[in-house]
Amino acid sequence: MEQTELSPARPGGIGRLSVIGLAGGLFSGLFGVGGGTVIVPLLVIWRGLNEKCATGTSLLAIVIVAAFAATSSAIFGDVDLIKGVLIGVPAVGGVVVGTTVQQKLSDRALSGMFAVLAMAVAIVYVIRGAA
Repeated sequence: MEQTELSPARPGGIGRLSVIGLAGGLFSGLFGVGGGTVIVPLLVIWRGLNEKCATGTSLLAIVIVAAFAATSSAIFGDVDLIKGVLIGVPAVGGVVVGTTVQQKLSDRALSGMFAVLAMAVAIVYVIRGAA
């Protein structure tokens, strides 16, 4: 049987995938992030996936994580359903555009763009925290 990039039979298979999932869930619960900021980079670094496969795999995983995280947050009264829908519905259009653009870019360009975004967000957080 041929091993795919995600094959649990690859070195560190199920163990690494489980750690990636745990980290993604932990950061999703703590900060509302996990897919793009935790799961995608770990799939690229630890599992050797290309950016596009890592992104698609992460998005599938985040469907499950987001459902449980939103339910847990709702139990604590920390979900604004109307705002969530008003953000989520137009986000579907953004996903269609983003996925189309992503398919036209190289993995190197995607990695670079992600690094710039991550640095910009980090700088804003540092500046806001210092103010």
